[in-house]
Amino acid sequence: MLAHLVFWGLAVVAVLAGVAVFVVNSMARASYSLALSFIAVGLQVLLLQQLYVGVLVILMMVMEMAIMAVYMNMFMGMNPAMMSMNMVHGARHALPVSVGVFLLLAAGALFAPWPSRRGSPPADVTAALGTELMGPKMLTMATVGVVMAATIVSGVVLAAHRTRYDRLGDDLRRPRAADPQPGGVSR
Repeated sequence: MLAHLVFWGLAVVAVLAGVAVFVVNSMARASYSLALSFIAVGLQVLLLQQLYVGVLVILMMVMEMAIMAVYMNMFMGMNPAMMSMNMVHGARHALPVSVGVFLLLAAGALFAPWPSRRGSPPADVTAALGTELMGPKMLTMATVGVVMAATIVSGVVLAAHRTRYDRLGDDLRRPRAADPQPGGVSR
């Protein structure tokens, strides 16, 4: 009974946080709402005893939002990320299209002729799922993940050769930014 209550409580959190993505008025708040929604879904997956997939969903979203926060700080500063902005684009067309897609998918899920179960589930469902998803390429995917992370860090280091500390001093108190070309943000 407790597991059911926790599951449905997490479902409410996931849906409300998903709605908040489109209701809040800044990129940072929308990002954190999206992370909260996916973390709630990841916890639901953990409740379903799919430990690998649940932890993967949670870690993926936490790392994605951490990288997004780094980019927002580096390229926008935190103030623009918190400024008011509309998170819904093309609202006149988006609502009917999204309702139509939802109804189509719901009808497909309800009326599709689902196959009946053949055989029994494997002893370790998580290991079987991992094998089905990755197969013999697990080592390759683990290596690609490290290479991708190194590529992101290298790209950021190469793209941002001057930081706010170079422009405003080590204590960020230089009265005027030392920009090599005038006419920037601090004119």
